[in-house]
Amino acid sequence: MDLYDIRGGRLDVIAEEAEHQESTTMESSRDRGRRATRDVSTFQRFSVDTNESLCFEPYEDSNPSPTGAEDGHDDDDDVFKEEETENEINTTRNHLQGKVAEMENFAGHLEEIFLTVEENFGRQEQHLEQHYNDVLQTLSQRYDERAAGLEEEKKSKLEALYNQLLTCGQALDASKELIETAQEIYRSQDKRLFLKAVIPNIKRIEEFAKEEIDLTLSTALEFNTPLADLSHVKTMMDSINVVPAPSAPVINPQMPNSATQTSLRVCWSLFSDDTVEYYELYYRPVLEDTPVDSTCTPHVSQVKVKETHCTVTDLLPNAQYELWVTATNTTGISPASEKALYMTVPSPPVIKQRECTSSTEAALIRWESGNTNPVDSYTVELSEMGTDGGITESIVAVPTCQCLIPLQTGRRYLISVRAVNIGGPSDRSQVITVSTTGTFFYLLEDTAHPCLSISEDGFTMFYGDEELPISAMAVDDDTFTRCVAVLGDLIPVRGRHYWEVEVDDGTEFRIGVAYEDTERSSYLGANSTSWCMRHILTPSRHKYEFLHSGRSPDLRITVNPVRIGVALDYERGTLSFYNVDLEQHLHTFLCHFRNYVHPCFGLDNPGALTVHNGIEAPEYAFI
Repeated sequence: MDLYDIRGGRLDVIAEEAEHQESTTMESSRDRGRRATRDVSTFQRFSVDTNESLCFEPYEDSNPSPTGAEDGHDDDDDVFKEEETENEINTTRNHLQGKVAEMENFAGHLEEIFLTVEENFGRQEQHLEQHYNDVLQTLSQRYDERAAGLEEEKKSKLEALYNQLLTCGQALDASKELIETAQEIYRSQDKRLFLKAVIPNIKRIEEFAKEEIDLTLSTALEFNTPLADLSHVKTMMDSINVVPAPSAPVINPQMPNSATQTSLRVCWSLFSDDTVEYYELYYRPVLEDTPVDSTCTPHVSQVKVKETHCTVTDLLPNAQYELWVTATNTTGISPASEKALYMTVPSPPVIKQRECTSSTEAALIRWESGNTNPVDSYTVELSEMGTDGGITESIVAVPTCQCLIPLQTGRRYLISVRAVNIGGPSDRSQVITVSTTGTFFYLLEDTAHPCLSISEDGFTMFYGDEELPISAMAVDDDTFTRCVAVLGDLIPVRGRHYWEVEVDDGTEFRIGVAYEDTERSSYLGANSTSWCMRHILTPSRHKYEFLHSGRSPDLRITVNPVRIGVALDYERGTLSFYNVDLEQHLHTFLCHFRNYVHPCFGLDNPGALTVHNGIEAPEYAFI
């Protein structure tokens, strides 16, 4: 019977006892209820007297008890005893249920221990089997080596004996031939032939007798059998009872929010039955520009810890690091784990304040990453000024270095940006203030004609009298080449936008809007991609034109405006101009703008022009 059968059998018995107790309690409750019903039917009438205690009068059809009032006291005592018994039963049942829960928890704990023992036994069995196979393999190798040595020794001995046997056979053949020749000479009857043949034979016999024949064995009959070196086997046998070297640790992948700009938290795991005294964590930065065959490899740093986690400090921000770990005990060092890549948190982004724009409904925030390695995303945080502090809203997973944020009209916001990678979010960038009172933008210096200069605050343009050298006239595709003009960086949001332009009476100018791809080699208002108000100085008067595609309505303005309001309404398709000082409407273009437009400003003679924006539109601007 295994653990599950024992556990199940005991719990079933406990459950049956608990059910029996519950059924007994229910039966006793029903009996008590029936007795109570009988008591009520027996005493149907009762009277209450102010001078007497509560008393019951028997019903007419009932038989009086022979003991009188004592029977009533006995029934009350029985009721109290039954209630006490019921309470005791409930207490006992609750106690049994608690015991059952404890036994179930204990059985679960035993089950976990049982599984752990089985796992550890399986590992130890595999370890012992591996040692057994290694010992057998070593003994087999020793046997094969020794058998091969004996075979070689046997072969050499037989070859030596065979060569000696051949030499002896040749000597015997030679001696036999000499004896037979001597006998033939001896038997010869011709004395002349005898004398002629005996002398050479005698010389041969003398030469053969002088030859020495080695009659000793050329090799020993015994085999050289040195004792086999089984020290390695003995070491392996002894190592069965020795703590084995640890297995290679497994380094965990990087967890989100596990880093800072200069630190990493690294975790790894190891088999539960391995004994480890300490771990050594190795790490080095990954340099993308380093060639593969370069000898200038990054320096490898090392940290020794006793836990399966470590926090590495003094690192570079937004840098990738390669990490691996080894485990060590008294027997030896484990193999190194597989290398893992971790990243530190990025540096804070840098907001491009001169490229941030806003309107009454939204703000466009642009920034630079500030990191050499790419980041996963960005988080834009904003809070309304005047609140109790803290972040009121976060826009997460922004993939690029700009974000268009919907806002509420007439508020002031504090906005910052964080860069995010697998290690976590960076520190907050510098905080900028954004107002949604009106439309706010800067002049785009990249589009300015070479004769124009832009003020440091980005709102005033100057056209000087001096001539520029040819080298200073170099332009690119975005620069105006014919009209001395510049574009404004208006936020790409449909709705209502308002700004004002201030210019003196003696300056000829063009102000209005234009598409981003308007022709840079054309004058503002002379093409179909721009709409503008033009001021021309004549000997007799100030002339004003409202140009689009080179055409203008016949209008006459009697009072020269010094400060001009420009109101753009995408929804209604209107572009209106006003004399701000007089609150006078000058002209309105009606056009369905197919794309977003940019404010445009040009000067036809030397002078200055100042843009006022971020201001609230007057009530008359969008009537």
